[in-house]
Amino acid sequence: PPPEELREPLRPEVDVEEEEGEDLIGEDMHADYRPMGALDEYEEDGLDENDYGMMDARARAAADAELEARDDHDRSSRMPAALLDEDEDEDEQRPRRRRRDEPQEDDSGGDALDEVLETEDSGINLEDYAGPLDPWIQTPAVSNEVKRRFKRFLTTFDPSRDAPEGSDTVKYAVRVRQMCSENKESLNVSYLHLSKAAPVLGIWVADSPKLMLELLDAAAMDVVCIMFPSYPSTRPKIHVRVYDLPILDSIRELRQMHMGSFVKVVGVITRRSSVFPQLKVCKYNCTKCGYILGPFSVSGAEPKMAGTPCPSCQEKGPYVLNTEQTVYCNYQKLTLQESPGSVPAGRLPRHKEVVLTWDQIDTVRPGEEIEVTGVYTTQFDADLNRKTGFPVFSTIIEANHLVKKEESDRSAISEEEVREIIRLSKDPQIRQKIMRAIAPSIHGHDNIKMALALSMFGGQGKNVNNKHRIRGDINVLLLGDPGTAKSQFLKYVEKTAPRAIYTTGQGASAVGLTASVHKEPVTREWTLEGGALVLADQGVCLIDEFDKMNDSDRTSIHEAMEQQSISISKAGIVATLQARCAVIAAANPVKGRYDPSLSFTENVDLTDPILSRFDCICVVKDTIDTIEDERLADFVVASHRRLHPRAEELGMSDILPTAGGDGIDQTLLRKYIQYARLNTRPVLQDIDQGKITQVYTELRREAAAGGLAIAVRHIESIIRMAEASARMHLRDNVRNDDVDLAISVLLRSVIDSQKYAVKRAMEQKFKKYMVHSADTNQLLDFELRRLYAMASHMHTMHHGAEPPMAVAVDLEEFEAHARQLSVTDLSAYYASSTFTGDSAAQYTFRKATNLQGREVIVRAVEEEEYRAYVAAKRTAKDAGTGQTAS
Repeated sequence: PPPEELREPLRPEVDVEEEEGEDLIGEDMHADYRPMGALDEYEEDGLDENDYGMMDARARAAADAELEARDDHDRSSRMPAALLDEDEDEDEQRPRRRRRDEPQEDDSGGDALDEVLETEDSGINLEDYAGPLDPWIQTPAVSNEVKRRFKRFLTTFDPSRDAPEGSDTVKYAVRVRQMCSENKESLNVSYLHLSKAAPVLGIWVADSPKLMLELLDAAAMDVVCIMFPSYPSTRPKIHVRVYDLPILDSIRELRQMHMGSFVKVVGVITRRSSVFPQLKVCKYNCTKCGYILGPFSVSGAEPKMAGTPCPSCQEKGPYVLNTEQTVYCNYQKLTLQESPGSVPAGRLPRHKEVVLTWDQIDTVRPGEEIEVTGVYTTQFDADLNRKTGFPVFSTIIEANHLVKKEESDRSAISEEEVREIIRLSKDPQIRQKIMRAIAPSIHGHDNIKMALALSMFGGQGKNVNNKHRIRGDINVLLLGDPGTAKSQFLKYVEKTAPRAIYTTGQGASAVGLTASVHKEPVTREWTLEGGALVLADQGVCLIDEFDKMNDSDRTSIHEAMEQQSISISKAGIVATLQARCAVIAAANPVKGRYDPSLSFTENVDLTDPILSRFDCICVVKDTIDTIEDERLADFVVASHRRLHPRAEELGMSDILPTAGGDGIDQTLLRKYIQYARLNTRPVLQDIDQGKITQVYTELRREAAAGGLAIAVRHIESIIRMAEASARMHLRDNVRNDDVDLAISVLLRSVIDSQKYAVKRAMEQKFKKYMVHSADTNQLLDFELRRLYAMASHMHTMHHGAEPPMAVAVDLEEFEAHARQLSVTDLSAYYASSTFTGDSAAQYTFRKATNLQGREVIVRAVEEEEYRAYVAAKRTAKDAGTGQTAS
């Protein structure tokens, strides 16, 4: 060894880490090789010192099988690839390649998808991160792991496992194949499926959607390239569209906490811009040397190249955009407004800008109600900053997935509800049940309820060679005295119809009902904005106080009510908007109350052109009727008791009104109407055309006395209402009973609009056509009450002041009158609420036996007294008979 003085200067060159570590070459290094008896001998445990002979082929095969089984068991929980050496890695991969070559059953994506399954787990724990989420996702290792997990989700997830009935159970590999077969670029992925298979990816998609969607798009493109290597030449990008987001936010509830997150909102499109090219990847040409700079990814405004040196000539510009190599995408902006039914009382509807890109362009139109799932983000707006005087960013929603509300409602009807709807349609009394279910909180007005039911179901529209369209929607006008629940009917339709817009005559103008022209703030171009009739497309437009509108405003809807379109010629824009909606309006007479001594035209301040466009006009009169007023009072009192907030606590929740108790549930009724409109297409087949012709000619002759004018449009009204009646039964063909109902509804409209004297004469003349206008049970109710009133009158004449406790109607006499009304089977009537309802009700009846042993009908409140009366008479008769015999 060198002397001590020569080794000393070398110490300053030694690193600090080496100085702190263990010194392996020291003075006592030879001590490591000293003999240690206990450690220098092998342990005997586990050593096999037996001698073995040669193994035959069978024993060797059994041993190989045992070793292979052990290897398969160990392979299921193998270590990450990063911790294996090359030899072990080859051993791990060899059996996997053998397994890939084996055919698999139900191979939806092909053998090439097995390459996705072969990728090794990176061993990264995605949940183990500290700090912001975005930088962690942008880490290359994390990005690769996210794409790997999404690829595995697309290739292995089975939606049919634990899936609810009626949900989409198609595997995603099959969806990818279907997408490519249709040359599409959007792949719909359920958020519920993604969060179930990969919870981390589901959370990250909701919290950081922009970065995650880019990774998911890239992963989906990789899967597509594996299945179809040449598909990128057809569609260079694949977009993952996420739907089924569980949380639905209101437009007015979007706040700072939602910024940069995934949101889902529902609204009506009021405005749609033109399609513009948007920069995605841009390149620039140097004007000095022609060198091409780029590509530069653009997510907002165009990047500023001023002052950037050119890598070729070192000049700082100027630069010109290379339009040939620059990548654009389609760009369109929508204005989404809150749905009319969701706006709180006293508030203005809020709106939000929605940006559509790529293949979402022109998929929706103004007036449609849509459900948008997208990224809630900010956008720099110079005009807004200049107005406010301080930095303010406008907010937009970058749409990722769009679905029309009617399509989402269609999917919202479950298989069980479809079976219940079809079961209800088989009921022969379904028409009466639907009528009783219309506005159950309103008593009476059966003619209005039937007209509203026909309007909500609607007829079948016809399009003649795409040149002439015949409307199928049914327009209804409610005209009558104040306090007859006209506005309440309109509000009920607004809540029940699948799509409805409510407005008033005082608050509506011609522009607000049809369409208006606005200047687009971005492009400074004139754009159209739809009004109430356009927004109610494929729905119902409700107009209250129709008589309060100006004549010019009312004239503007003539085209919309018949041709169902709105023509615009303003600011250089010549366009036609669709307004395929039914109009239900309510109006008051000129003098406040309807005067039966005057003609219809003298009672209303509406012109004949607008009146002829209504298929059904319901004249509502507040007449004095003692029996009907008593029933109305009972109904109102029972409704108030039943709807009290403490009804259950006080034991009054089971109190039912005297009418409408056996109707259909309101939620089921809404889905029944929706299902019928979507799946039923009634056809006029095997109907009595001569009957329609005869009714029309007779009405033309009789209606000339000053009532409602009859025009050719009313023939189409009969056809539309007959088709709506067939839709109530979910039938695809119109029968004669549907035509009879339509004729009776039209006749009631015309007859009620006549003077009192003419009305009575027309009722007698057209009585044969109006038998089917009422429910059979209602006819029997009316006939039974008439017979009871006659019996009560006769009892009073014979017994004077004696209380009419013994009043009864003979059962055979009542059934004879029923046969005169063409009703032979009374079993359904005897099982109705008239005979099985509350015994305390005013007009509930029971069967009993009179003194002669014949069956009679008595009021339920008098049943016990009548039975006691008959028993007393029998006892007295028996006693008199015994005294005579003695």
